[in-house]
Parts: sequence; structure tokens; C-alpha cells
Amino acid sequence: MVQDITIEELLKIKDIVLLDVRSEGEYEEATIPGALNLPLFSNEERAMIGTTYVQVSPALAKEQGLAIAGPKLDGLYNQARQWSKGRPVVLFCWRGGMRSKSLATVLGLMGLPVYRLQGGYKAYRHLVHDYFSREFPFKVVVLRGNTGVGKTELLKRLRADGYPAIDLESLANNRGSVFGSVGLGSGPSQKSFEAALYEELRMLADFPYIIVECESKRIGRINLPTNVYEAMKMGPQILIYDSVQHRVERLIKEYTQYPHADLEIKSALGRLTKNLGHKTIAQYSALLEQGNLEEFTEGMLKYYDALYAYPNQPSHDYDDSISNEDPEKGIKELEDYLDQWSGILRRTTLFGICDTAK
Repeated sequence: MVQDITIEELLKIKDIVLLDVRSEGEYEEATIPGALNLPLFSNEERAMIGTTYVQVSPALAKEQGLAIAGPKLDGLYNQARQWSKGRPVVLFCWRGGMRSKSLATVLGLMGLPVYRLQGGYKAYRHLVHDYFSREFPFKVVVLRGNTGVGKTELLKRLRADGYPAIDLESLANNRGSVFGSVGLGSGPSQKSFEAALYEELRMLADFPYIIVECESKRIGRINLPTNVYEAMKMGPQILIYDSVQHRVERLIKEYTQYPHADLEIKSALGRLTKNLGHKTIAQYSALLEQGNLEEFTEGMLKYYDALYAYPNQPSHDYDDSISNEDPEKGIKELEDYLDQWSGILRRTTLFGICDTAK
């Protein structure tokens, strides 16, 4: 038996298997996070059927689709059964049309517990788009500081300790600088990033605030949703600082863990030619070729420190300033600040006081 459900009902169901029956190209562009791809038609088959639908007739396109899908049904059923392991499966296509309906019917007849998502992926995309079009429901604490001070490490530690921290750079698969993609490969599509961020925020819905690292509007190939970016400007701004030595060590450890990172770094370095000039770029390239990573990294820090212009010591321009030279001391000071600030936030929210940004 096949039961149609709405996107709102889907979000409330636990222990299910999401099956995206669209083509592999559609799936790779964006899907509902956690969904597995069970394509009824390949990219080429979908294009061929679509051409027939438009240029010949819908009836002939349906016949063509049936002829292509028929021989696949046994394999699709066995794959769905293997993934299901007794759990209900939820099928969706682009907008809850023929692809999900036909395959859901077959799987249901074969005894699998099957749901079909009304509106398909389009319904989920509309939900995410609507979420980021409204006023952002969280206050945002922002960690600021120069490159290499350990902001990402602090976010990971905070999340492990139960705080509502979100690593935006991890979701974007980019560190946000000209060297941001080194060792990471290509980033997600805009739709995939927004879906991943939405799911993170949905998991943290019981918190009145989140913690992120300061980012520009653009991270790699994606753009932060406007409501998130604007909210980041309004919350507490925490300065993180550390010694140059520690920052150099941290960055070298981060980047040298990837094979062929030196080649990617050298390639990325070329994109700074307009800013630094050919002579300086040639000097930095020579340092890379010599394996002098300490001098190269320190030189890059001087460039980025001047660019970002964050203090490397405590400053009254921020809501708090925390040294990360001793990571255990730094995380304790940060968590103490968050505990105190969030306590004030909860009390003021309880009594209906809205201005809690600082």
C-alpha cells in the first residue's frame, strides 16, 4: 500500500529511507539530505523521453518511458528492499509525478512499506527557500579573528560540548580564502548548501541562538542566505587571537594533510598576482618549491592580516576577546561567556524584551 505524505509530515517521521528516483544528474545537483539515489531513468533516458514529450506527444513519451522502465523494475525493487531493511521507504521525484508514482506502486505491490512525497523535491526546495526568506529565528554569536587563530577548532569543540555551533565552511566545503578549496575538491551547489544548513538549523531549533565563524557573503561557490548574513551582523562579536607561531603551525598541519596540497597551493597563489605583483608571487612560489612552509605561511599571514585587519590582542571593539594560545583555557573562557550571555538572552526573551543582540 502506498501512502502520500506532505513535506511537513515527512519531517516528523523517524527511521525511514529516503529514495530519490530522479536521474543521477538531478540528484547530484541537489536532493533532500540523506536521500539515496534510485533513478528510474538515466540522464540520457530522461532527456530522450522529455524530447519525445515536447516534440511528438505526451502519450508516446509515456509509452517510451514504460518500455525503458519495465526491464529495470526487478533490479529497482531489490535495491530498494536492500536499503529498506524492513523500514518504510519514501519515494520522491521532481514534483511528485509519474516517476515516483509508478515506482511506488510497484514497490507497494511487492510488499514494501511505501510513502510518496507530495510535490516531490520541489516541495522540499520550497520549504527551504521559504525558511531563508523569512526573519531568521536565531540570535547569532560570531567568532572573529585573523587566519589561523583556530576558530574552526573552537566551533568543533563547542559542538562536541553540546553548544549550537555550525561550521559554515564545512557545509560549503571551502575555507573562504583563495586557498579555501585546497585538498577539499569541489563544493556543493547553492541548493545543496542551503538544504544542509536548513537541516543543521532544524536540529538546533530548541536553542535561541547559534554560533558561527565570521564569513563574507560568499564562501567559495555559494552565497550565505541573506537572513543568515544579516543576523550575523547583529549578534555578539567575539574576537579570537593567537600567536603567529601557533597560527603558522596550525595552518601547516591543516594544509599538509592532503596529498599534492603544494601543487594546489601554488596554483591558488597565482590568483593573488594582481594583489601582490609578479615579483612577490615568484618569491612565494620559490619558498614552496624549497619546502620552506614556515616562511611561506608567515608571509601569507602578513598579507591576510593586513586584509582582514583584526587585532592580534584584546580589543574593546568586540563584545569579548579570547586568546587561543592555550586551547583548553580558550574554550573554557568562550563557554563561560556563552553560558552567561545565553542565560541573559533566555531571561530577556521570557520577559518579552526584544533587544538582546548585545
